[in-house]
Amino acid sequence: MQRYTALGLAGLLAVASLSAHGEDAGRALGGLLQNLLRPPVQNSASGATENTLGGILGIRGGQQQQGASANDLVGLLSQSLEQIDEPKEIEIGRQLAAVLLGAKPLHPNIPLQRYVNRLGRWISLQSVRPDLPWSFAVLDDPGYNAFATPGGFIFVTKGLIDQLTDESELAGILAHEITHVVNKHHLKAMQKTARAGLLGKVVASQLKNDIVGGFSSQLLNLGKELYSKGLDQEDELEADRNGVSLATRAGFEPYGLVAVLQQLRGTTPDNPLFALTFSTHPSPQVRLDQIEQAMGQRLDAFTGKSVTIAQRLSRTGNR
Repeated sequence: MQRYTALGLAGLLAVASLSAHGEDAGRALGGLLQNLLRPPVQNSASGATENTLGGILGIRGGQQQQGASANDLVGLLSQSLEQIDEPKEIEIGRQLAAVLLGAKPLHPNIPLQRYVNRLGRWISLQSVRPDLPWSFAVLDDPGYNAFATPGGFIFVTKGLIDQLTDESELAGILAHEITHVVNKHHLKAMQKTARAGLLGKVVASQLKNDIVGGFSSQLLNLGKELYSKGLDQEDELEADRNGVSLATRAGFEPYGLVAVLQQLRGTTPDNPLFALTFSTHPSPQVRLDQIEQAMGQRLDAFTGKSVTIAQRLSRTGNR
């Protein structure tokens, strides 16, 4: 039985629904957004971090990087991936998650949030890094997008959910994002930026003497560039190939991601809801060709009847 190192968003949302004393769920989640963006507050007695993304998701204070100054991020990202240990990776991911939540709030549908988090957590347990503080959530945005940050924080938009019907399609997308985290693709992209000297300009203009101000201001700029520019095309193709295998290993129809890409292939690139996806990923046909070369017919034996998202929500939404 795996022991989670994080409470997870499902637990958070369950607590929110019980403790709001009749408060509208949307307002409760709106208040959560403010907590996520607050500086870390260290409890002097227990060392626990409170009122931060890490504290809410159950990441202990001991996992945070302590005593860092603003320009430490340059040095950190100039190191090899092996030198960036897991606590540092989680800290970077937590703050990037706050950047994403600063742009778009969480969707107020608590059963949907719980379902996506449970689905993602199950798939992540089949990965080679099951002990990360994996957390999955739905952003209140009509666009068709999914985002991941180092350390296991993954978001999908409500617009993406609305375009899907089969649970295996969502599983394929989540497995794709999980693969990005497992293979540290975002850290690699950030390192390229740091080594190119671009991050130094951010530090020079926004230098502060504490981890909250320093890391947050740097990562805000770095995060905006990262998610608007996207990852390397080869990293995206690798996430497709490995994501298909991961979703299949988790017990889902292996052609879920293929169905998503076929849908994207029939979408006009000028559709504003899909604009970011098209600009940050290889063309759907290239992705389909790469998956075909990697899969062939080897996963045909794992195909079977799938469940729609609506059916799954009707079964699990009130639990």
